Amino acid sequence: MARAFLFVLDSFGIGGAADAERYGDAGSNTFGHIAQACAEGRADREGLRKGPLLVPNMVSLGLARAAHTATGFRFDSKADAVSASAFHGAAQEISSGKDTPSGHWEIAGLPVRFDWGYFPDTVPAFPSELTEAMIREGNVPGILGNCHAPGTEIIERFGEEHIRTGKPICYTSVDSVLQIAAHEVHFGLDRLYEFCKTVRRLVDPLKIGRVIARPFLGETSATFERTYNRHDYAVPPPEPTLLDRLTGRGSRVIAVGKIGDIFAHRGISEVRKAPGNMAMFDKALGAMDDAGDGDLVFANFVDFDTEFGHRRDVAGYAAALEAFDRRLPEALVKLKPGDLLILTADHGNDPTWRGTDHTRERIPVIGTAPGLTGGDIGLRTTFADIGETVAEHLALGQGRHGTSFHATIGGHA
Repeated sequence: MARAFLFVLDSFGIGGAADAERYGDAGSNTFGHIAQACAEGRADREGLRKGPLLVPNMVSLGLARAAHTATGFRFDSKADAVSASAFHGAAQEISSGKDTPSGHWEIAGLPVRFDWGYFPDTVPAFPSELTEAMIREGNVPGILGNCHAPGTEIIERFGEEHIRTGKPICYTSVDSVLQIAAHEVHFGLDRLYEFCKTVRRLVDPLKIGRVIARPFLGETSATFERTYNRHDYAVPPPEPTLLDRLTGRGSRVIAVGKIGDIFAHRGISEVRKAPGNMAMFDKALGAMDDAGDGDLVFANFVDFDTEFGHRRDVAGYAAALEAFDRRLPEALVKLKPGDLLILTADHGNDPTWRGTDHTRERIPVIGTAPGLTGGDIGLRTTFADIGETVAEHLALGQGRHGTSFHATIGGHA
């Protein structure tokens, strides 16, 4: 039996991107700076966590060595020994941008070589023709926001006016994205989704990567809270990805979390969602049980990014990493000879960095394959090497982008 499990810790970069300066991110390091903050007591929070960062299970899969490969950073861990059959390395992104679609598409064997469209950091941020079309074709009385802003902050600013006027809150960031926040009850969840579909069509000529529905509940700025009914409306990949290749030959791709949205539901056999990392982990474990020969479980754990990276919450990010690490043995025990488990990320989001946006970083590529020898896979020149390794493991032909490291970790089981 050959199965593959690909777990993306959304935004868990490990620094060192060769082109970070181009993005204003030279020196950013999500893992390294969280670890340093924990070691120095700057990530202690009463009732949440305290002391050095404890992620022994990821360290046993090679996380500390991957970090050293990426930047030379030495994680102060008492247990740097790597488990048998574990492998470790880092990967550099070649796609344009530092966003979710670029990172995930490249992981799935399709680097983004074109430039996404972006909205300027001005007020208003959107072209007047777009705004007028959104109002007219979306059948809304107007829009609020129309600027760059963090999601929680802009809901606090405009949420009460949104409830009063019925105008959706529309905003963007340095990513290729147009986000739309609306109240699940007062505006309506289905209405929000329909409005986002209209906007998706309107921004296609602008090459905007994603339109994101951001529903929330609450009645006042003090009680507003985003819900887990987020939905991403993404541009479909311009070429077949690993997912298309697998489903095209009859294998199943089980998408956990927002994976289906990221790939515009192309190459996806089944979607499983849940609110929060730990509930998502439960879904991933269930998918592992259900996966058969030749299948892929592709999971995204988004809370690292949305709840802690963007909010610059170092202690929260550290606690989330520790919680994920504590549950990792539940996945490891499900692995059988012939299985391949890879843990990685799609970009960085250093919670100690300026601003509230993603950071351009290298990513960890760690994991295990029972029956293989494992070892050091070094610094990979593209995330696409991950997808090509999964492809070779699942007996697919070679794709157009990336180089498999399957032979490096011991060949076929």
